[in-house]
Amino acid sequence: MGIAEARPPSLSGDSAVGLPGPSEPELPAVPAAVLVPIVVRPEPGLLLIERTAHLRTHAGQVAFPGGRIDTTDPDPISAALREAEEEVGLPRASVEVLGSLPPYGTATGFAVTPVVGLVPPDIPLVPNPHEVAGFFEVPLAHALDRANQRQEEAVWRGRLRRFYVIDWKGRKIWGATAAMVVNLSALLE
Repeated sequence: MGIAEARPPSLSGDSAVGLPGPSEPELPAVPAAVLVPIVVRPEPGLLLIERTAHLRTHAGQVAFPGGRIDTTDPDPISAALREAEEEVGLPRASVEVLGSLPPYGTATGFAVTPVVGLVPPDIPLVPNPHEVAGFFEVPLAHALDRANQRQEEAVWRGRLRRFYVIDWKGRKIWGATAAMVVNLSALLE
């Protein structure tokens, strides 16, 4: 059986790839949203951020812009756009929202709604130094190519876990972020 047949059509959360595991208690899900920004170019790119090293959670990780849904956010789309504006200065009005993917449950207790949107290539972005160390683009075709999506294993909280990884020029896109890209590629197939 090839990888295309072995992979579920959509990953509902970390438990679908080995996190957390059936014997562990469920964490209360904190609603969150991320923007999956596709930069419109002849060869489209996927905009990702690198979180600062001093953050309490997700320090130093590669991620999509996003975070918790605030009580003032009317919906996940508004939250994702607000977070992207706060984190990298991406004006909300510059994003053409295409839609949302199903929420993705993380082992750290978040229910993350990925919001897919098109972004113009010429917007000057400025990372918020308190949250974002930097940002980069990975070619969308590279990220969506199943040949570049692999599973790795590591011990976390005393158990062996599996998670998706996508490498790009020395950067490691992994965990929930990579799994959301896997879901997007499955949807587009």
